[in-house]
Amino acid sequence: MAAAGQVSWAAFAQVPKPFGWDMNPPTDSGDSFVKWMVENRGEDENFLRKRWARYLVLVANKDVINDANKRAFLMTPRERFVTKPNLPRAYDNAYLDIGFGVTISGPHLVGRMTSNIDVNQGHKVLEVGTGSGYQSGYLSHLTDQVYTIEIIKKLAERTRGVYDGLIAEGYSEFKAISTKNADGYYGWEEAAPFDRIIVTCGIDHIPPPLLQQLKPGGLMVIPVGPPGAQHVLKVVKQQNSDGSFAVARSDIYNGRFVPFVPFTKLEGDAIKGTHNGV
Repeated sequence: MAAAGQVSWAAFAQVPKPFGWDMNPPTDSGDSFVKWMVENRGEDENFLRKRWARYLVLVANKDVINDANKRAFLMTPRERFVTKPNLPRAYDNAYLDIGFGVTISGPHLVGRMTSNIDVNQGHKVLEVGTGSGYQSGYLSHLTDQVYTIEIIKKLAERTRGVYDGLIAEGYSEFKAISTKNADGYYGWEEAAPFDRIIVTCGIDHIPPPLLQQLKPGGLMVIPVGPPGAQHVLKVVKQQNSDGSFAVARSDIYNGRFVPFVPFTKLEGDAIKGTHNGV
């Protein structure tokens, strides 16, 4: 049974062909893309055409900047991660409510943030803020080691159920995703270090534990700034010749503010306040 607000996809058939790293949907035309996806992934033509239309805009806007990210976007069924009222808007470039006071980020933001950390197959990636599950779903088409943390217990459980349902249908790529209900400020120490980290909630500083868990030469994207006015920073952790570390920062939107939900704090079993001002 689907969780409240979610769509029941129980009637969907098994995915015709299991995921493989050699899978590459055609990009010469929308018709050839849709035909290939229906034959190989068994997905709904209506959503596939919306996905293709959004893909063309993402490419034109340079929000996906290499073949790996283009493929990841085209292979990830975003409609499976939105709530039922928002199904018609699944491919809109907008924040969509998923309950619990949080949203699913628009596809342009997901594409740009992920493209900027250049995830390669074999990279160990940490996502802070699982939310709907779409971001990690996208990442699972780039690497087979995805770790994601969600602070809201009921949301974490619902999203784990979405992954498990998709795996049961034959989306074997989602087996790459490990989930955890915890305060993401402290990262995932037992799984560290990470080649890449992506943070999907806003904070006024870079959490020291996340920097510590990032490998030398590793990349992180994180929204930093006051509430509702964050800059999305690309952070590079560099090791100096003397063994010390330095951090280089750049703004992936060239100074433009991007609003994010706040980076909340867990005290015991309750969410109380945010990590701003730590």
